[in-house]
Amino acid sequence: MLMLNKTNWTPASFILNGVPGLEDMHLWISFPFCSMYAVAMVGNCGLLYLIHLEDSLHRPMYYFLAMLSLTDIVMCSSTIPKALSIFWCHLKEIGFDECLVQMFFVHTFTGMESGVLMLMALDRYVAICYPLRYSTILTNPVIAKVGLATFLRGVFLIIPFTFLTKRLPYCRGNIIPHTYCDHMSVAKLSCGNIKVNVIYGLMVALLIGGFDILCITVSYTMILRAVVSLSSADARQKAFSTCTAHICAIVFSYSPAFFSFFSHRFGGHTIPPSCHIIVANIYLLLPPTMNPIVYGVKTKQIRDCVLRIFSGSKDIKSHSI
Repeated sequence: MLMLNKTNWTPASFILNGVPGLEDMHLWISFPFCSMYAVAMVGNCGLLYLIHLEDSLHRPMYYFLAMLSLTDIVMCSSTIPKALSIFWCHLKEIGFDECLVQMFFVHTFTGMESGVLMLMALDRYVAICYPLRYSTILTNPVIAKVGLATFLRGVFLIIPFTFLTKRLPYCRGNIIPHTYCDHMSVAKLSCGNIKVNVIYGLMVALLIGGFDILCITVSYTMILRAVVSLSSADARQKAFSTCTAHICAIVFSYSPAFFSFFSHRFGGHTIPPSCHIIVANIYLLLPPTMNPIVYGVKTKQIRDCVLRIFSGSKDIKSHSI
């Protein structure tokens, strides 16, 4: 039953309806969600432990990778446990304030994910274009400052979402056709004017996603120019191979985001709502699941450290890159 505060029409709680149109398949949908979440948690926690343990991984590239892993853990943990409780136990109710908190974490850490990928692109640019100055440019204080700045950027840009959403009157019911509290999914339940929400949402998307994609594009343009100018084919292959894992991470992160963004605006009614919801969840699950796998397979230093640990070697020091 919808319970409203008669003063400002604020619901006491919302009902997260899961994947609309596929309610009978919720149990089956939960299996890949649960499997991916388990892989994401084990993989990213394992990466964080390995980077902490190994002195040879105490380098800028791996510090940024640690930021990415921590971001991935928070990003998927803010939504998937609730989604699984909907699929398994039909626990669909979420308090109004709890919904706003979930919204804040989801949007803050998706922005953080984009920002860390941008920082990793800049890291590869410095490593390839200025190899002799790499350790002097990307010092530990610099890494800490840019990481904190990326986090604060997300926090300060996303906080207004909660206030813009909280001020709205809700008289169109309290059923959200989603597995988590997304900003626009909640705002569309309002009978008030949500134009400010829409405009601010687009502004944040441009300020975070647009800026980060521009920086990534410029970085890789400069990297490509530097790699092509190398005289040795082996040197070109070795230089570019250090970027393959990061390029994969970019593809896994931005592909679902682009699909969701363009399908909402140009897909019209040709794409069913259930597809939008599943893609939105894949956007939060695919990068955390695949990033530790890709970096574990593509990065020789991480691979060697894992093999030494599982082989029981006492000497866990590895050669630097």
